[in-house]
Amino acid sequence: MMNRRLLLLTGITTTVSAASLSGCASPTVDDYAAEKPVLDLKTYFNGMVDAWGLFTDRNGKVVKRFTVEMKCHWQGNQGTLDETFVYTDGTQEKRIWQLTDQGNGAYSGTAGDVVGVAQGQARGNAFNWRYTLALPVNSTVLNVQMDDWMYLMNDRVMLNKTRMTKLGIHLGDVTLSFTRRA
Repeated sequence: MMNRRLLLLTGITTTVSAASLSGCASPTVDDYAAEKPVLDLKTYFNGMVDAWGLFTDRNGKVVKRFTVEMKCHWQGNQGTLDETFVYTDGTQEKRIWQLTDQGNGAYSGTAGDVVGVAQGQARGNAFNWRYTLALPVNSTVLNVQMDDWMYLMNDRVMLNKTRMTKLGIHLGDVTLSFTRRA
């Protein structure tokens, strides 16, 4: 009887451990390598791009809504994304990304409120961008980790979902829809 309980407990522990590990697996850009249309950041983020977005807290409640106007241009392997955010409460924010195309789908970037250097990789229709953002909250600034995923839908529309964490704790998500101007 004791051996059966031990065997059952061992089986349950193994099943729970395997389920926990499989739940930790996250997608990589290589998972999207065959997806079309192929995303070329230098082509998509060239000219004017408009975006509509929202921030949801960890429970899914919409906390902020905003629009973004982006003026984008590239000179060789160097790109600039000049973003103007306008929130529904009337506040505005500016972020200017300086991007470098490192070849083979790899990109790096900096911006005034980004801590260090952002690193990204494109494959197929997807781009994954990871960086630390210095986020003002009330009277303090929090360094939060951004796991940013973009998916090209067609030559004008791209969808974006970003998971925001601090010390591994999920704080919320940013969702955006980008549209290139014709």
